Amino acid sequence: MQELLRVVETYFEDKIKTHGATHFGVDFMTPTAQTGRFEQLVKVIDGDKAFSIIDYGSGYGALVEVLAARWTDFTYCGFDISKAMRVAGESLYASDARIHFVGDYAELEVADYSVASGIFNIKLDCDSDTWQQYAIEEVGRMAAVSKKGFAFNMLTSYSDPEHMRDDLYYGDPLLYFDYCKRNFSRNVALLHDYNGFDFTIIVRL
Repeated sequence: MQELLRVVETYFEDKIKTHGATHFGVDFMTPTAQTGRFEQLVKVIDGDKAFSIIDYGSGYGALVEVLAARWTDFTYCGFDISKAMRVAGESLYASDARIHFVGDYAELEVADYSVASGIFNIKLDCDSDTWQQYAIEEVGRMAAVSKKGFAFNMLTSYSDPEHMRDDLYYGDPLLYFDYCKRNFSRNVALLHDYNGFDFTIIVRL
């Protein structure tokens, strides 16, 4: 799995080096596709009080713009294994003291919330069962660094068969809903009504 993750890291480093800090740089087809997913994820944030948030698999930190449009009193930690992504984010937000990036899970401090957008989509040559186990483990790691809640999205197994690709992972929304409900909280929401080929799970702790 570590070797596979290095391949995935290279995949995204090539994207950011080719396209820069844009939606193409993190493998979204349009800006709307990118921000639309963020709009679902930030539903985990409760109210207008100050909060801290981990962007788990942050890329260059595009989520910051969505957060800043709604809230002012927050701190943001972008966590990404790609150095190129972190460097791009640090350059973009160098003047904003609320924003910082880390590249190692051990560097994460517990935050009010954590969110992950698109990090489970690209499996490349990994078989789906192995990738599913990896995804479940990562969801647990997100839960461990979250005080109030966490949220993540995935491509859905309900996608149209003719549009599905072998290098992508399509998760069973019911499996992840059940897993989160049984292991983390009674308060779990499955969002699958926003006209995409993906779903969002929101867990309130």
